[in-house]
Amino acid sequence: MPSRETIAMDAARAGADYARRHFRTSLAVERKSSKTDLVTDVDWTTQRRIVSTVEERFPDDEIVAEEGDERKTVPDGWAWIVDPIDGTGNFVRGMPEWVTSVAVVREGEPEGAVNVAPALGDTYRATPTGATRNGAPISVSDRTDPETFLVAPTLRWHAADGAAIGTLARTIVERFGELRRLGSAQLTFSLVASGALDAAVSFDPRPNAWDTVAGAYLVERAGGTVTDLEGNRWTPDGRGIVASNGEAHETVVSAVRSVVE
Repeated sequence: MPSRETIAMDAARAGADYARRHFRTSLAVERKSSKTDLVTDVDWTTQRRIVSTVEERFPDDEIVAEEGDERKTVPDGWAWIVDPIDGTGNFVRGMPEWVTSVAVVREGEPEGAVNVAPALGDTYRATPTGATRNGAPISVSDRTDPETFLVAPTLRWHAADGAAIGTLARTIVERFGELRRLGSAQLTFSLVASGALDAAVSFDPRPNAWDTVAGAYLVERAGGTVTDLEGNRWTPDGRGIVASNGEAHETVVSAVRSVVE
């Protein structure tokens, strides 16, 4: 039987291939919690293809997924964490920064993760032996001076967070080199893993597993550091998330914590 690592790759590719074929085509778009929280018919079908690939081989494993009635929290035992299109807002607008994400965990600990960015031509993969992009090893950046860091705020923002968002943006610009926001959390974490970004941060008190687990594992396996806002090793139950190259991690954590405190 193929390993779960292999099926994670197969499932992510199956979903990403479908989504890519429907990128920049006519879409049926619905709103979820707000006018900017979108889901499309492609999200639904992509998720079904991923879940079908997993269940064909591991029918007893749990599924945690963004859309529909699938489980929303990470259970004990074997579980698969699925985001069919992370960055649906970008997908709807024809922007290429979106990802199909699949992670497999055991007792909450990742065993494998795949983030496919088909419109960009990149596949990021994390296993117990390391992290790769398109099959080649990747690692976090080696920058040590925070004033040269490229830092990306990520995860969804809400209108009620307006003041904190402004403070966070100002803090990043004042303490670090520059700010980027991509509109896809999984792509953002993947770029930290590859060294393109130096840190990704969010003060979201309860980040969704499908937005974070695969990317956090990629950063860790690429040699980086991922913690919550208290500086503890990050878990899906953690408060906020800070992923960095590890060279000035406490400085990044302190900056984000100063915003929420």
